[in-house]
Amino acid sequence: MRAMRHGLWEGGAMAAARDPPEVSLREATQRKLLKFSELRGKVVAPGEFWDIVAITAADEKQELAYNQQLSKKLKRKELPLGVQYHVFVDPAGAKIGGYSQRLPNASALGKIFTALPLGNPVYQMLELKLAMYIDFPSHMSPGILVTCADDIELYSIGEFEFIRFDKPGFTALAHPSSLTIGTTHGVFVLEPFDDLKHRDLEYRSCHRFLHKPSIEKMYQFNAVCRSGHFCQQDFAGGDIANLKLDSDCVYTDSLFYMDHKSAKMLLAFYEEIGTLGCEIDAYGDFLQALGPGATVEYTRNTSNVIKEESELVEMRQRIFHLLKGTSLNVVVLNNSKFYHIGTTEEYLFYFTSDNSLKSELGLQSITFSIFPDTPKCSGKTFCIIQSILDSTCSVAPGSVVEYSRLGPDVSVGENCIISGSHIITKAPLPAYSFVCSLSLKMNRCLKYSTMAFGVQDNLKKSVKTLSDIKFLQFFGVCFLSCLDVWNLKVTEELFSGNKTCLSLWTARIFPVCSSLSDSVTASLRMLNAVKNKSAFSLNSYRLLSIEEMLIYKDVEDMITYREQIFLEVSLKSNLI
Repeated sequence: MRAMRHGLWEGGAMAAARDPPEVSLREATQRKLLKFSELRGKVVAPGEFWDIVAITAADEKQELAYNQQLSKKLKRKELPLGVQYHVFVDPAGAKIGGYSQRLPNASALGKIFTALPLGNPVYQMLELKLAMYIDFPSHMSPGILVTCADDIELYSIGEFEFIRFDKPGFTALAHPSSLTIGTTHGVFVLEPFDDLKHRDLEYRSCHRFLHKPSIEKMYQFNAVCRSGHFCQQDFAGGDIANLKLDSDCVYTDSLFYMDHKSAKMLLAFYEEIGTLGCEIDAYGDFLQALGPGATVEYTRNTSNVIKEESELVEMRQRIFHLLKGTSLNVVVLNNSKFYHIGTTEEYLFYFTSDNSLKSELGLQSITFSIFPDTPKCSGKTFCIIQSILDSTCSVAPGSVVEYSRLGPDVSVGENCIISGSHIITKAPLPAYSFVCSLSLKMNRCLKYSTMAFGVQDNLKKSVKTLSDIKFLQFFGVCFLSCLDVWNLKVTEELFSGNKTCLSLWTARIFPVCSSLSDSVTASLRMLNAVKNKSAFSLNSYRLLSIEEMLIYKDVEDMITYREQIFLEVSLKSNLI
């Protein structure tokens, strides 16, 4: 069995006269996109593509959303046919998945269905994953490939080489990265290597795997090496710092493969223990147990755990002893890039400002949309994805508009994210605004609510008591001050869910309305009230938190809204 979780890569040799790394990377990426496009809508031959594509969902409503979106894609022939596409919902209890709190426009319909400024019609992350891994299945022994939904891996290797997944145990891809990037990823401690000359593709053995280590630990465990040439780029608060010649670097993780024997061993273990009562991470808890240098100490480190359960350490130790002695093979890709697009800042930067990713993937400023405007420069631009904008609209550089309608004279400031909305108000959207609308099903009636805040707001930051909510910030303003502006009282009813975990995610501050445009208008008024320090009472509205909006979400209506925009753009573009 070959399979993939959440999404589903090619192979390099040195040549006498070779293209610059960035050129070969771009050409290799475009070749994969072309190869995938030729398979879309066609029945694939055995061994040509994946047997099974498996996507995990956090709950039953997300499962429904995934299945409906997959059905639409297959109907439009946007995916290869003759493949089993499955969605598996997390069992009840401890969750291994989240709700994209750092990129909330992906919360309702899923990160794997995040729209990209690419293709006609648009690619979503699922299609890009399938395209970038297009060469894998035909060079892979039976097993499972595991990947995340919010990253992009690009690589270039020799023309006649391929990445092979044919060794026993686990095989992981490794990318040269700065030590700073290593602190937020998995880092490989590789066994000594005799070849002094780096090649684009190297097969190495891993001594041990470090999960989000400190820089001190990277040096302590001999994970640091000298970079042979230009490699990975760093994203740090909107700034890019390239790794320079001969700088210290580490090899960080992205996706990994487990052979059929290892997968069956883990399945038998799961069936033996029954329902999991704690969060187990496929990267941190599986990979840290592998390699001859693995030790049991990591099982007691819970610093990266979302929610610590009493049986966590014991379960980790059982997994460690189960996997101990299993090999971890590493495919080193020295001419590769790893892009993480899991936060609002990363999303805005890579879609509007980063010329490298734009060049490598062929990203567009206006994708499958109706908008007569064109970017004024080749640098930082706006990004419009499957949307319809009036000719009198203005969108400032650095902003992304997806699956939305913008009426006459709507003005969007810099570095905004607008998703699933219908904006008719002429009041300007302040710079750094995040606006995302959801359809809701409440008491069998269709309603709408729009979350609006600042793109730099930390929705995950929480406090334990009402007296501490002054430490929360909404659009850079003390949350207590915002409540005064909206004429809301500080009570336990102000927050949904766990009353000892109070955050912007659980704050009941977003109005429920009968129409999509009314919900956007109401939420923009509360946003502008904070920005302008002018009162706007929310007392007359029913209010929901983002947490509750996701509980009430009407997946079918949101997909229908996207479909309406799709059909209108298609008709205007003569695609039907």
